[in-house]
Amino acid sequence: MPTPAARLFAALSPGSERNLLDTLREERVGGALLLAGTVVALLWANLDPSSYAGVSDRVVGPAALHLDLTLSAWATDGLLAIFFFVIGLELKREIVAGELRNPRTAIVPIVAAVGGMLVPAGLYLAVNLTATDGAPHGWAVPTATDIAFAVSVLAIVGRSLPNALRAFLLTLAVVDDLLAIIVIGVAYTESVSALWLGAGAAAIAVFALLIRRGWVSGWLLVPLAVAAWAAVHASGVHATIAGVALGLVVPGTPEATRRALRLTAVPRESLAERWEHTWRPLSAGLAVPVFALFAAGVTLSAEALRSTFGDPAAQGVALGLVLGKPLGILGATWLVARFTRATLAPGLGWADVGAVGLLGGIGFTVSLLVGELAFGAGSAHDNHVVVAVLSASLVAAVLGGAALYQRDRYHARTAATTSRETPRTG
Repeated sequence: MPTPAARLFAALSPGSERNLLDTLREERVGGALLLAGTVVALLWANLDPSSYAGVSDRVVGPAALHLDLTLSAWATDGLLAIFFFVIGLELKREIVAGELRNPRTAIVPIVAAVGGMLVPAGLYLAVNLTATDGAPHGWAVPTATDIAFAVSVLAIVGRSLPNALRAFLLTLAVVDDLLAIIVIGVAYTESVSALWLGAGAAAIAVFALLIRRGWVSGWLLVPLAVAAWAAVHASGVHATIAGVALGLVVPGTPEATRRALRLTAVPRESLAERWEHTWRPLSAGLAVPVFALFAAGVTLSAEALRSTFGDPAAQGVALGLVLGKPLGILGATWLVARFTRATLAPGLGWADVGAVGLLGGIGFTVSLLVGELAFGAGSAHDNHVVVAVLSASLVAAVLGGAALYQRDRYHARTAATTSRETPRTG
């Protein structure tokens, strides 16, 4: 008997369904707060630029520990570590209980994420390698998808979309963030202190060991996590890497949690799931909005806008996010279908995948972070890239939202027609 053809975006596993619903519930408010932080930053920086710069550049922290950082740097290096810790927990759940657990379902979002990274980077380089004042080292800026904003748009206009398609976007965004983290650790680390990096790795290993021994008290683990963060920061590697690593060592299934905590019965949720519920409000409600407050404050005068869109770096970022992301995601998904001879699940069309790809162009949080690492906070290129990221993310949100709204109406009509035509039994 011939093997049935694989279906792309077929029904979700119970673990994937739970991950999807958790994320949809939590990230909607986060997207609204992220938008609020951005609006406040733009108003503050344009109405009272000296005050904004004074607060952003204020140095606090112990110099003896090399932690005398500006408030802006604390937001980028410190608070964003919480955001990446939640990403690490989410990634662990996807790996052990979600779409990334099964190679047959994992291949689609992984390849789509890679395509959504390579095509924007290629478009950025095509612009900047041929320009006399190009900045090729910013190639990674347009490669990330912002989960909070993408989920917010999806929640508003995509209520009737199949859950598997919604989960595809979320899993793709998680893998996307993982790839961005790898890029940050490799491409934007100038020098590394092996001693401090080893100390950070040791602290993370002790963190994992204590959890495996059932020691999960916050009074013990939080100071240890802070020590791991400080050591990685001192090593020269971006400190957010520590957040991801800490999240990945947390048990991601109820059975692994039972073994770690020496429980007699299997709990209803894993430790990763429990901690994700605990830390996501702090990440979405404080860490990311405060980061946006310090990262998005740029002057929007007519002259500043003219210089922005004359900058090849800004052009490459805008082109990469608005055009490169959907082309990369749609093209990579089509290649998976082409070479595996898989077909889309019944009722889905490539227009659905294209609409999700458009939404993938909302870069924002990680794009702003990578732009700051590539060009330096406050530099001309950095300010231009901030404007380009904000503008392109807005365009991607509008285009993706409009496309998803049309697809959502199509699926709602199809579901209503099917319901009317299905004969009642009993």
